[in-house]
Amino acid sequence: MDLTVVPIETGEDVELVLGQAHFIKTVEDIHETLAEAAPQLHFGIAFCEASGPCLVRRSGNDPELVALAVRNAQAIGAGHSFVVLLRDGHPVSVLNRLKQVSEICTIFCATANPVQVLLAETDLGRGVLGVIDGGSPRGVESSHDEDQRKALLRRIGYKL
Repeated sequence: MDLTVVPIETGEDVELVLGQAHFIKTVEDIHETLAEAAPQLHFGIAFCEASGPCLVRRSGNDPELVALAVRNAQAIGAGHSFVVLLRDGHPVSVLNRLKQVSEICTIFCATANPVQVLLAETDLGRGVLGVIDGGSPRGVESSHDEDQRKALLRRIGYKL
């Protein structure tokens, strides 16, 4: 078994949802879910088919994000993994809806942070072991940090 680390390529103001699903219908169902959840959302989806022709299936409403999702899916190359890239919206706004998509088995991460995907490769193919999502903690939140966190959540509309 070989272990590999693959960095995820995003763009400016692009957020990521990385997961695993189990059926070719995944692409259409994720597309419909995102379009219904947030009409202003720009997105690209790529899904690594794990049987038959083993193609990277793709969809989205933003050609640039679709192409970027495909590049990331090809770099990961793990059967049944999917990459969703979002612009003009955040994963927190669509994550619960995505979790309800019947083909989705696992969400590895949903983030705007730099991400590295940890992969294992055998003679059968590749599998996602996990992800590195952003940096490690540098300390514990102070009262000032807590106030800043709460202010940020209110400024971006997630708290009243």
